[in-house]
Amino acid sequence: MIARLKGLVDGLGDDWVVIDVHGVGYLVFCSSRTLGRLSAGEAISLEIETHVREDHIHLYGFVDLAERDWFRLLTSVQGVGAKVGLAIQGVLSATELVQVVAAQDKAAITRAPGVGPKLATRILSELKDKVGSMALGPSALTGPAPSSDRPMTGPPAGNSQIADATSALINLGYTPSDALAAVSRIASQSDGEVTVETLIAASLRALAPADVR
Repeated sequence: MIARLKGLVDGLGDDWVVIDVHGVGYLVFCSSRTLGRLSAGEAISLEIETHVREDHIHLYGFVDLAERDWFRLLTSVQGVGAKVGLAIQGVLSATELVQVVAAQDKAAITRAPGVGPKLATRILSELKDKVGSMALGPSALTGPAPSSDRPMTGPPAGNSQIADATSALINLGYTPSDALAAVSRIASQSDGEVTVETLIAASLRALAPADVR
């Protein structure tokens, strides 16, 4: 089982890269986002997911563990094969996936080729309760993601602020998915930098029943 490859980029295609490792060329399938970061002749290291079937052995490459973990998560959904999983990752980064699933943003998921409304609904539904743990993992929060509904009008809350506020809400009894969705929504609507305390307070108001707000 191959878990990681380090070598030189020997060739690039529409959905693949050949990595030369001490004279042996490995064909690795990647998302368009990953391929866009590679150049012929450069030294690279990719995390690898190996799929073994009766008729083939395919290698899928990712720039970090967060991308690899999301590929595994996406392809666990019925109807999402490796090709569709890579297509989704081609339009959404790991951090964007966290917030898109938390917000149940169907429009963002359907930007990926091969993902229609029905499949998008299934993906969002099946992954909703898993996204909280992905968001709080050290590899998932790699950068701020824009809201698909409303652009940022000022500096967004940092990843550590979002993680801390989400963790606090979970400790108060909210589910990871509900907590992350509320915090992400408040952060995306901020007109400037916000503190953890502000995120928590605003998220609690958003999560409170309508009759007690």
